[in-house]
Amino acid sequence: MSDSASQAAYEDVSYELAGHVATITLRRPDRLNAFRAQTLREFLAALERADTDDEVRAVVVTGEGRAFSAGADISEGPQAFRPAEAGSGHENTAPRDGGGILALRIFAMRKPMIAAVNGPAVGMGATLTLPMDVRLASTAARFGFVFTRRGIIPEGCSSWFLPRVVGIGTASEWMLTGRLVDAEEALHARLVRSVLEPADLLPAARALAQEISDHAAPVSAAMTRQLLWRMLATTDPMDAHRAESVGLAQRARSADAREGVESFLAKRAPRFGQRVGTDYVDLFGD
Repeated sequence: MSDSASQAAYEDVSYELAGHVATITLRRPDRLNAFRAQTLREFLAALERADTDDEVRAVVVTGEGRAFSAGADISEGPQAFRPAEAGSGHENTAPRDGGGILALRIFAMRKPMIAAVNGPAVGMGATLTLPMDVRLASTAARFGFVFTRRGIIPEGCSSWFLPRVVGIGTASEWMLTGRLVDAEEALHARLVRSVLEPADLLPAARALAQEISDHAAPVSAAMTRQLLWRMLATTDPMDAHRAESVGLAQRARSADAREGVESFLAKRAPRFGQRVGTDYVDLFGD
């Protein structure tokens, strides 16, 4: 199905594929790209589409208009914070947080992900960027982990992700105060990789994604992404040694490894033929 035809299935997001780079754009600009239930469903569908399409080698996420995302759509009141689906029926079992479902899906992605934060990213709009691999921000970007100011607590697994990205001290300050963090402070805290003028942001994000697409073996990039994230939760380098040994034993004998060496010696661009859909090696038994 062509991108133009399949776009009819989306209303709150758009999906574009060019040069092996998929761009997913949040597109409710009149609501500052705030999330409603439909937005979450469409975003999850777009992620699944990118992750299962071997033509996609990297993913860029951005927002339409002046905001990246204002988070949950609270235009109809505090019920926006309530999970949309009931729990399992057990009294002590809480229904799952939608932002956490989204964050965990991003965490599980096998395609590298780059956030192009074009404007304010607040609440869920900020936390959804944390499981992505690289974040770029425009000078207009603002980040707000505002949960305490709304009378709730952090969502989107951000109590796990944010301290690992910026450290516990910065994460505590940002989440306890709930204040807005401008792009320069985010850069200083290493939440973002770089700050660019608005017109330069999306081209820079796509150029980074294209660099991954052009030079990295897709299967190796997918496995590397999962290694880096999974090793954050281990306490012993032996865990990394075991996982890397299993992966290396497989990849060292692969057609991609031969191509990597041959293209280097021939001083030409590599032509990696293996695909994530068929050749990915799961190092973690998922």
